[in-house]
Amino acid sequence: MGSTTLSDEQVRFIESGVSISAASRDVRRVPSVSKVVACRVAADRRQVTILVDAAQAGQLLQDVAGSGSMAVVFCLPSSHRTLQLKGHDARQVPLADGDAELAERHRTAFADDLLPLGYALPFALATHGFQAERLRALSFTLSDLFEQTPGPNAGMRLEPEA
Repeated sequence: MGSTTLSDEQVRFIESGVSISAASRDVRRVPSVSKVVACRVAADRRQVTILVDAAQAGQLLQDVAGSGSMAVVFCLPSSHRTLQLKGHDARQVPLADGDAELAERHRTAFADDLLPLGYALPFALATHGFQAERLRALSFTLSDLFEQTPGPNAGMRLEPEA
């Protein structure tokens, strides 16, 4: 699946104020899961980088280092639209300039989506809380893309854009 790429619309979606969770596994195949505080996609639309708070994602960071496997789920609470991305070459990479600001913008955008649903601002912001000095970046090449929005197409593999 080396040619899997995201469409421009999919990039806009996963870089918007969505809820993001990442998962990996250890050598015994025991899963680890962590909240993600932001995402950025490279210009080639194949390299995806997520930002995590190391204090919340310690096991995930260890498991990615050991397995290179990662699945990341992006869900917009107001619509339940959900995409899942997978990669097999995940690794920790240096933070880029502006990553802390990116995480803060993502946190605000996520809160903006939750507020009309009746959630209080402190709760909405706390769900994507992070400490800038603890941010870590994990990058992977997109190998698989799935529709995961609840409904008849959930679990369907999405093909690359032509």
